[in-house]
Amino acid sequence: MGFNCGIVGLPNVGKSTLFNALTSTAKADAANYPFCTIEPNSGRVAVPDDRLLKLGELSNSSNILPNFLEIVDIAGLVKGASKGEGLGNQFLGHIRGVDAVIAMLRCFEGDDVSHVEGSIDPIRDADIVETELLLADLESLERRTERMHRNIKGGDHKEKALYDLMMQVLEALRDGHPAREVNYSDDEAPFFKELALLTAKPILYVCNVDEGSAADGNEHSEKVIKRALNEGAEAVVISAAIESEIAQLESPREKTEFLETLDLDQTGLSKVIEAGYRLLDLVTFLTTGPKESRSWSVPSGFTAPQAAGSIHSDFEKGFICAETISYHDFVTFGGEQAAKDAGKMRQEGRDYVIEDGDVILFRFNV
Repeated sequence: MGFNCGIVGLPNVGKSTLFNALTSTAKADAANYPFCTIEPNSGRVAVPDDRLLKLGELSNSSNILPNFLEIVDIAGLVKGASKGEGLGNQFLGHIRGVDAVIAMLRCFEGDDVSHVEGSIDPIRDADIVETELLLADLESLERRTERMHRNIKGGDHKEKALYDLMMQVLEALRDGHPAREVNYSDDEAPFFKELALLTAKPILYVCNVDEGSAADGNEHSEKVIKRALNEGAEAVVISAAIESEIAQLESPREKTEFLETLDLDQTGLSKVIEAGYRLLDLVTFLTTGPKESRSWSVPSGFTAPQAAGSIHSDFEKGFICAETISYHDFVTFGGEQAAKDAGKMRQEGRDYVIEDGDVILFRFNV
């Protein structure tokens, strides 16, 4: 498992170009006119992790199974989308289940690609996207609260608790504040998650710059980065055009050499993944053996039984212990048995909190 995200943005900011490049497909028709993406597109890309390849080599694994980043690309939003303008609002429902929202912002000049608002201003564009997501949430909650009155009158306490939280969120939305700024109790957390609000999701701003600005950014991307810092969000600078060229290269060596010619040390995909993991506060543990080596991502703070449950619910129900070796020790000593012989394998119990890079074998009984 990894994480999934939805790409939103105005038309002609490079959303579909980035989607095509990241997923190495041509499922989204990247064209220079608004609404060229008229159906939601989804794709998966493997999360690069050199540790996984090394484990597979040491364990002589038959299969290597990485985490995946799942991406949903929807039609471009425009001002007034929540009132039926354009096509993007028709597909917002497709990203209500994602973990995070990627807000793609145009940070490059050029008359060859038109801008729906007539000028380049990524902060204005970010405000438009946020407003349309907020209005979509507002409309969704207002419809839902109207339907809940009958259940509340009937004495349904769970519905009453949900209704009270919804009214609190509605007040914030009506005041122009995204749902992520609403404070709620631990008891209310399951209800809040159930609402699946677009503005409750963390945002990763992706600044799409010209090829010459891919290494250091430009004045437009600097403004977006400052905004992200103020919001506690994440921002990365990439060039969708460069990502398209990288996607056409076959070997890792070719990709590395191409990046070096542009003074880049990593692809835009790697930047998006790293920022996404930071934004969602995820850690990765690994499992390995002759059958397969695999990576698993869980929220930071997950205990061993919770991590076991991410593999299979039975693992959590019948959890006995987690036989754990750090990745460093696993590699240093040349594999599982050698690390065990050196006393580097630990038997961790129910209270153990997973650390990034743990190599784990879960013991369970059901």
